[in-house]
Amino acid sequence: MEVVEAVAIVAIAAIAAAAVVALAGVVAPTVRAVAREGAVRARAEERAELAAHVHDVVLQELALIQRRAEDPDQVRRLARHTERGLRAWLRGAARRGDDLVGALVAAVEDVEDRFAVQVELVTSGSCPLDRRTEAVVGAAQEALTNAAKHAGVRRMSLFAEASDVEVFVLVRDRGRGFDQAAGVGRDRHGVANSIVRRMQRHGGTALIRSEPDRGTEVELRIPLRVSVVR
Repeated sequence: MEVVEAVAIVAIAAIAAAAVVALAGVVAPTVRAVAREGAVRARAEERAELAAHVHDVVLQELALIQRRAEDPDQVRRLARHTERGLRAWLRGAARRGDDLVGALVAAVEDVEDRFAVQVELVTSGSCPLDRRTEAVVGAAQEALTNAAKHAGVRRMSLFAEASDVEVFVLVRDRGRGFDQAAGVGRDRHGVANSIVRRMQRHGGTALIRSEPDRGTEVELRIPLRVSVVR
């Protein structure tokens, strides 16, 4: 009887070992495929972020330099500003401060400096920066940039709130606005690329409301699962 039990145990062990080997043959390629897919997705996100940054900062700075070509002092100032910003971004330090409010303050100061406008900034709560909250800051800065370039006003506002569940940002101006029913003009393609799609890539949303001669509102939301600093 003991021999029979020993044989049964050996048989069960052999079957289990064979199952493990077979399962490994199935799981290992799947794990490798998932890892490859994750790497591809990460590279795609990095390329998208680089493209958004080039549009948001570098191309717009070059356009400003071209428009102010008759003012050498302004050209030199903008060139230095662009160089510093690009070098900082390449070093992974594009935003000053390590939390949401610090990054928004830096974004507001950047827009005010480049376009000679005033931004009223109001915040409630803050949170650490990560890829998602950095996306919110980038989208908010692009919304301010669009307002500075197209609204025809020198004042605009930005309200930001970090709650326990999400980050909410509202950028508002009372300028010329545009007809949403007619679609976004070619000079406003940053709305789709640098605001809406940027938020979507990171699991957030962007809602844009605008009417001719009544201004524009850009509402940004992204889920938040970290502790909030009050």
